[in-house]
Amino acid sequence: MEKVKQLADKARRLTMTVPEAAEVLGIGRAAAYEAARSGQLPIIRVGKRVLVPVAALERMLSAAGTRQTEAVQA
Repeated sequence: MEKVKQLADKARRLTMTVPEAAEVLGIGRAAAYEAARSGQLPIIRVGKRVLVPVAALERMLSAAGTRQTEAVQA
């Protein structure tokens, strides 16, 4: 999640591109676009642009981390 904040802080942007989100998540560009298409990656569309809201990505990663922690403790 630190990488998400670093990217967002770099330009104080509220959104990032799908390739930037792919870099943060450690997945390929094609996998990130597929995740966006399937609804696994939160996106907003502005015209033809597909953007990932930084806050939504942070929430998604936090929730995933919480679920993993709970699974390990169970």
